[in-house]
Amino acid sequence: MSLIVQKYGGTSVESIERIQNVANRVIETHLQGHEVVVVVSAMGKSTDHLIKMAHNISDHPSKRELDMLISTGEQVSMSLLAMALQQKGYHSVSLTGWQAGIKTESEHGNARILNIETKRINRHLASGNIVIVAGFQGMMIEEEIATLGRGGSDTSAVALAASLKASKCEIYTDVKGVYTTDPRVVNEARKLPAISYDEMLEMANLGAGVLHPRSVEFAKNYNVTLEVRSSIEKEAGTMVEEEVSMEGNLMVRGIAFEDNVTKITVHGLPDEMSMLANLFTILADHQINVDVIIQNTNGNQTTNVSFSLDSEVLKETLEVLKQYRSHLNYDHITHEGHLAKVSIVGSGMISNPGVAAQMFEVLANDHIKVKMVSTSEIKVSTIVDSSMMIPAIECLHEAFELDARKPVHV
Repeated sequence: MSLIVQKYGGTSVESIERIQNVANRVIETHLQGHEVVVVVSAMGKSTDHLIKMAHNISDHPSKRELDMLISTGEQVSMSLLAMALQQKGYHSVSLTGWQAGIKTESEHGNARILNIETKRINRHLASGNIVIVAGFQGMMIEEEIATLGRGGSDTSAVALAASLKASKCEIYTDVKGVYTTDPRVVNEARKLPAISYDEMLEMANLGAGVLHPRSVEFAKNYNVTLEVRSSIEKEAGTMVEEEVSMEGNLMVRGIAFEDNVTKITVHGLPDEMSMLANLFTILADHQINVDVIIQNTNGNQTTNVSFSLDSEVLKETLEVLKQYRSHLNYDHITHEGHLAKVSIVGSGMISNPGVAAQMFEVLANDHIKVKMVSTSEIKVSTIVDSSMMIPAIECLHEAFELDARKPVHV
């Protein structure tokens, strides 16, 4: 008997009616002869509500107590789903993350899974139960509850699929699969029948919210076959797997984007070999993630370094740089907000070096100024004014023939 792990997101369990729908979907899979483990998120926006309550009490709530609080959201979902299945006549049991054997590193709020002890889950499966597991959570070695960061239920599901050697992991969400770009932004965005792990990982890291990056890493490392599907519509979704056949002659598989980007420039740094290491080590030590980096050497033995980051950490970043000014010995700092990042992604770009040139030509023809650029083998990212983000997405989507109106031959 094969095992399937299914994950249902917050919108899929946001009401009793939706939970009943999930129960029916789970029963369908069970009746097809599969053992089923289901991972659930908290209902709707309940995690946001819990976090808001915590911040109404304290400006800086304890990370431990915050984990204790927000981990309860998934426990509500798992219990209600187990009850729904039992009411329909099917044996079911719900387990918290720690009861399911999910062991994490000792970090509250954004812990990584270290291993999963599956004995308890296997025992329940052997007894004929459908097992419901609370996503987004686990337990540290110190027996403290830890949460896995936003989107952590995806990671819970894939990690369980890997540990249980499931034949497949199905991620059910409010969209029908992975699209060439967000269909809410581009009406003609096309659902992809398949996408590679590497492409999906780039898309997820670059702003596509359909899968959490850490879950894709798990899937790639343990060769877990994923399918992203709609929890409402009964149709095939998007397969995420190692090798994917090229659709027609498409060099670009999709376009990802994210708003709320700020560019910081540190002027007049000493032009020394250790300068970049010193600067970015300081930022890393303060848990500040930077993205696109550009260095420009001046003629007076100094250099300017620009980098982009999430606008939400601008204030903290400026404070850190000010604190270490004497150590870094820079002249001054400027910053520019209201920016966005638009990226093209596709494994076909490896053997087609002209893709970046085509991207810049398309943007130039639409009078969209590129402020920063970052590349890898399968992606090109550009920083543009946020006001030009949607025009950039639309013109690139059309130029690389990603529209649903274009015929595709697999």
